[in-house]
Amino acid sequence: MKSKLFSLVALAALLLGACAPAATPTAAPKRVVYLINGALGDEAFYDSGKAGLDNIAQQYGVETRVIEANFDAAKHAPGLQAAVEYADVIFVISYGFEDQLKAIADENPDKIFVNLDTVVQNQKNTITSVDYIEEEAAYLAGVTAALLTTDTAIKNVNADKLIGVVGGDVDPVVDAFIFAYENGAHAIDPAITVERKYLGSWDDAGKGKQGALQLYDLNADVVFQVAAAAGLGVLQAAKERELYALGVDTNQNDLEPGYVAGSMVKNVGLSMEEVYRTIADGTYQPGQVLEYGVAQNGVDMVFDAQIKVLPQASIDRVLAIRQDIITGQLKIARCANWTAGGGCTP
Repeated sequence: MKSKLFSLVALAALLLGACAPAATPTAAPKRVVYLINGALGDEAFYDSGKAGLDNIAQQYGVETRVIEANFDAAKHAPGLQAAVEYADVIFVISYGFEDQLKAIADENPDKIFVNLDTVVQNQKNTITSVDYIEEEAAYLAGVTAALLTTDTAIKNVNADKLIGVVGGDVDPVVDAFIFAYENGAHAIDPAITVERKYLGSWDDAGKGKQGALQLYDLNADVVFQVAAAAGLGVLQAAKERELYALGVDTNQNDLEPGYVAGSMVKNVGLSMEEVYRTIADGTYQPGQVLEYGVAQNGVDMVFDAQIKVLPQASIDRVLAIRQDIITGQLKIARCANWTAGGGCTP
């Protein structure tokens, strides 16, 4: 999913998409579905998409519906079928049912399918994929964690150069986050140790809390959560131990004020709105791979909070590195090769 092969596939898709006719309905879209493999209520990835869907409904006056698979594979096929029966435009997070998505897209070329967060391409080349360059913002999260753990002037930060990360499960996207997080931390101080925990769950906040507590017991000062709703437990653990966490996907800095040092956001909703705008104005082309990094406002690192944890000098240092990414002065390594249990390599 994050391999060099995908870069070649993405280029081919762009070329094919440029030649293909727009797969817009014969009339203006009237119904839009947001189909997700998980569930709303994570205050992160899935909820970001729902906010975008709500804005689309308000701006364009279309009817919308959310279909949640709730991490249940038995709901994938019925969810897809319900989506095509109801909607003209289908935004989908298809983890675990990519092949089923390809098949139903081929069977329904009159429908617009926009796959979010991974690259999925069907034979008829009608699926557009939104690929977030999460490594850019996760790198900034690693920089943030490193600046925190090396600053013993911050309350309760110990002398050990150790930071943590909690992942919902072992998969290419989570490991891409961790890969870049480690690279960002080591860019500040190569002596920093990064400890990780995988939960095997995306919705069990109890497991998230337990995983974070285990990392704090190892003397981690800060833990980055990459675990959707399960990661809310990481933030709770930070407050309980009076230590620090980093949020993910949306700005979670005020969920536990004073204990969330920053959040790596993935603007799912905003990208949905931008793609829908092209559908509405007739410029949409199917089969493209749209890359959203920091420069495209697809991902970012944010520090807005009721109570800021980091001193302004550290925040300014992160923002300066962020600007180098935007201008292209700093190139962030991406997860080009992934193996289960082996993680990512450039």
